Amino acid sequence: MTKRMQIDFVSDVVCPWCAVGLASLETALKNLDGEIAAEIQFQPFELNPDMAAEGEDRDEHLAKKYGRSKEEFAASREMIRQRAAAVGFTMNAQDRIYNTFDAHRLLHWAGETAQPSQAALKHALLKAYFTDGLNIADPEVLVAKAAEAGLDPAEARAILGSDRYAAEVRQEEQAWLAAGISSVPAIVVNRKYLISGGQPPEVFEANLREMAKQPD
Repeated sequence: MTKRMQIDFVSDVVCPWCAVGLASLETALKNLDGEIAAEIQFQPFELNPDMAAEGEDRDEHLAKKYGRSKEEFAASREMIRQRAAAVGFTMNAQDRIYNTFDAHRLLHWAGETAQPSQAALKHALLKAYFTDGLNIADPEVLVAKAAEAGLDPAEARAILGSDRYAAEVRQEEQAWLAAGISSVPAIVVNRKYLISGGQPPEVFEANLREMAKQPD
């Protein structure tokens, strides 16, 4: 009998481990097809909520935030790139890091529209930033990605030109912080279980199998 699960994937669009984690989770769910059927809802988390829309030089920002050397960052990026490649996600170098609040507003809208549309938009945004090196704070990029995900570009543009879903996104962000989520990706299963970080597919698979054994 197939076990149904609700998964809240709490993440940011400029988080490399979130891209790795999502690809790994989806690989695990494919391997569990017939055992587990999961609906993934994407929940907002901003790594840099105070960042200006034009963003910052990535290396300068990370050095200031974490105090690590360029060599350490280069080694870390290569390791993440390899982990991403292992699960089929192409991660290229990014020069800048951007504010993601508007991206989260569109993801919230997409989630209200249809769950597959939200997933499609999430994938489009991650690819836009990590693979194509685009500015995901740019309204034109966001509208294009919304259209790519099958959403109405005119509606996306109207949302970006207003403050629609701003309060909802902030409320959701605060709710996850209040629930103890302080780093991403955070994969919350049935609002009861937590898997943290960009784990390999086999770790997700083992955890989900164990969770599926638990009573509802």
